[in-house]
Amino acid sequence: MSFTISDATPEGKKFLEELKKLADLEVVVGYQDSQTYDDGTSLPEIAAYNEYGSSDTPARPFMRQSFERHEDELQKACDRVNQVLAKGGTAEAALKELGVFLKGLVQEEIVDGGFAPNAPATVKKKKSDRPLIDTGYMRQSVQFVVRRGGSSS
Repeated sequence: MSFTISDATPEGKKFLEELKKLADLEVVVGYQDSQTYDDGTSLPEIAAYNEYGSSDTPARPFMRQSFERHEDELQKACDRVNQVLAKGGTAEAALKELGVFLKGLVQEEIVDGGFAPNAPATVKKKKSDRPLIDTGYMRQSVQFVVRRGGSSS
């Protein structure tokens, strides 16, 4: 005896449809090209300089550490995607929930990342020794989007 999709219950059919949608979607977390500071400086550029470092600034890999340091929590979050679908939810809703979680991980890492300290001149300018935290704009500006996989928009 073989089983086909047409043999599935309405709930089973919806689940299979959402699984297909899920395979075509992705969650992207980070910064958008249009995001800037008040003076017009590109936020994605500043984030990249901090992530990878520059000739005069050490790397402070807040994005990479967000994922490398939280593998167990990431696995549980991915399992929750499956649970949402199993309970009749949509792929989009499940991935939005995942996006909120990922955004929070990045924001926490900006605050708690344990990065190389600011240079004395930076501390004097910012009046703070906390790397990646000045006005809080970078942390507050982390975004996520759910989009078709491989999409550049």
